Amino acid sequence: MIARNIQVVKEKIIQACNKVSRVDNFPILIAVSKTKPIEMLQEAYDAGCRDFGENKVQELIDKYDKMPKDIKWHMIGHLQTNKVKYIVDKVALIHSVDSLKLAMEISKEAVKKNVTVDVLIEVNVAGEETKFGVKPEDTEELVRKIAVLQGIHVKGLMTIAPYVENQEENRQYFAKLRQLSVDIRDKNIDNVYMDVLSMGMTGDYQVAIEEGATYVRVGTGLFGERQYIV
Repeated sequence: MIARNIQVVKEKIIQACNKVSRVDNFPILIAVSKTKPIEMLQEAYDAGCRDFGENKVQELIDKYDKMPKDIKWHMIGHLQTNKVKYIVDKVALIHSVDSLKLAMEISKEAVKKNVTVDVLIEVNVAGEETKFGVKPEDTEELVRKIAVLQGIHVKGLMTIAPYVENQEENRQYFAKLRQLSVDIRDKNIDNVYMDVLSMGMTGDYQVAIEEGATYVRVGTGLFGERQYIV
C-alpha cells in the first residue's frame, strides 16, 4: 500500500511539473514519518524513499539509529534550543529555524561537533497565530544575522500553509514565499543560497510545486492518517 501511495504521489509531482513546464530543479519528496513505526518507514525506504521528515528530536534519533545510513533526515518540526545538540550531526537539513537564538545554538553545537548544518528559515507567510515562523517582512533581517554565524549555511525558506479544502487557496502563500526567496537571493548576501523552497504537504503539494517548491513534505498521502503517540 505504501509503495503504491508513493508511486501515486510521484506521478502527481510529475504532473505538476509538466503543468508549468518545469524541467529542472525537480522537487524532492520528503516522507513525513512522524509517529510512524519503523516497519512503515522501511516499506517506504524499500519503495525508493531516501528523504524522511520528523517533527520530534527523540523520534528522529530513535529512527536514525535503526534505519539505513543513506537516509537524509529532515527536522521539520519546531526545534527547541536544548534539543539542538542531539541532531546537528544527524540531519541533512533543519527546516524550522525561526529565531536568531535558535540559529546561534545550532552554530555553537555545529562548531563543537565540527560540522556544517544546512538550515531553512521558517516563514509564517499566512500570519497564523498558531504557527511558528518569522514574519515575511522580518525575514531578510533574520537571514542577514544568521548568515554570519559559523557552522551554518542558509539554504532557503520554508512555510507551513493553512489547512484548506481547496489547495488553490494556498497558492498565494506559496507564490509569496517564492518571491521572498527571489528578493533575498537578489541581495547577494554572503553564505545565503536561497536554492531551497520547502513548501506543500499532502493537501496542497501540487500547487506548491507549480509555485516553485523544491521539497514537498508528504505524510498522510504516503502513510495514511497519523497515529498519535500517547
